[in-house]
Amino acid sequence: MKMKKLQNGTWIIGMLGVVAAVSWVVLFSGPRVIEPKHASRGPKLIAIHPLPEMEMSGEMCQWMPASANAAGAMFALLQQPAASEGTAASASDPRETLERPPVRVIKDPYPTYSAVAVDLAHNEIVLQDENLFQIMAYDSMTNTPASASFSEPKRIIGGHHTKIEFNCGLYIDPKTGDIYSVNNDTIDTMVVFSREAKGDVPPTRELETPHGTYGIAVDEAAEELFLTVQHAAGVVVYPKYAQGDDKPIRMIVGNNTKIADPHGVALDTKNGWVFVANYGNSSQYQPGEERKGGGGTGGQGRINGSGKFVAPSITVYPIKTDGDVAPLRTISGPKTQINWPGHMALDEETGLLYVANDGGDSVLVFKGTDNGDVAPARVIKGPRTQIKNPTGVTLDKKNKEIIVANMGNHRATVYPIDASGDVPPKRVIRAAPPDQPALQIGNPGAVSYDTRRNEILVPN
Repeated sequence: MKMKKLQNGTWIIGMLGVVAAVSWVVLFSGPRVIEPKHASRGPKLIAIHPLPEMEMSGEMCQWMPASANAAGAMFALLQQPAASEGTAASASDPRETLERPPVRVIKDPYPTYSAVAVDLAHNEIVLQDENLFQIMAYDSMTNTPASASFSEPKRIIGGHHTKIEFNCGLYIDPKTGDIYSVNNDTIDTMVVFSREAKGDVPPTRELETPHGTYGIAVDEAAEELFLTVQHAAGVVVYPKYAQGDDKPIRMIVGNNTKIADPHGVALDTKNGWVFVANYGNSSQYQPGEERKGGGGTGGQGRINGSGKFVAPSITVYPIKTDGDVAPLRTISGPKTQINWPGHMALDEETGLLYVANDGGDSVLVFKGTDNGDVAPARVIKGPRTQIKNPTGVTLDKKNKEIIVANMGNHRATVYPIDASGDVPPKRVIRAAPPDQPALQIGNPGAVSYDTRRNEILVPN
């Protein structure tokens, strides 16, 4: 019995020694990789190691201001030279691929006209160039010869200090010649220049505007400034000489207004009407929401999932409208031919409304009293007109002419004020060689590749 107890004690002591040895190995041998016996048991934390320090001594990308002169800003950024020999990456360094110039650049190097206004006192046609972010002034009688590459403007306003960027709305003060320029996508500021402004000069006045501001019209007698706001679907009204962060004095905004992605705006001060051109993208808003944003209407209060496409239209309101008010009249329907209506011009003497019809490659002329699905009184359209994606239109009452800004072909075209049908222009102001395509790339937010059609897709 004693011998058996002694053997049992020896066995227990031996086992304790083995356990102690194994414990010492586990505690002091460092991290180990343990292979799980059964994959179904899931992952386990097996070790923790610090990451190597990041190397921060390399050169950073050159900063380029968004509003730098677009004639070369983007191209210069894409074409940055590779790092110098002292800082160049090694052949195995993946950074080398980021420092190479692109194989190709898709970019329109020429001006693209988005809006037009006339300075009758100085016999000038002024055009917005939304592609290179500049304003260009021409003599009213400029006519580019067919053999010429383009016509040189008398003056250009453009550059970083001008704060001109995605400039789409344009107005000329008939008394002073001051130039009002509306920025749409990025700057959220309306800038004003004196008539003599030239080059990269700062504006004489600035007004903070809601994001997505597009069209402009001015009631000179009342000294009120009307601006359309795309995203929040409204019209904001300021004192004509508002500046800085001044707020609107009135707003036409709300579900009852039927305003949907507004672009152009025109005034009939004689009859007291305001005309709004709507593309047709619509959202519903919570009742009572003011939709306040930078300087006016914003996007707050939008009902999620309420977005929809509605028919493009021209809606008409009393000129002193304030709030969520239904239109007096609406011009819309297949007979109207309205398709992406842009800027508009109203002839108060005849009561006729001229509409730059972007999607229809046409200029539509309606009676200011039209309502419903009515055919235009006149249409200027056809290959002889050279109208292509028109976004701007204005009237020169002094010379009895219609002037059209075409984004689709680098041209401003001039017609008799009573023009109709497929008529050739009286004059053409061309900003590029005649065979140069207008790419119409504007603030592209993404890019995709269609492998089936071998095409690059660029949403703007």
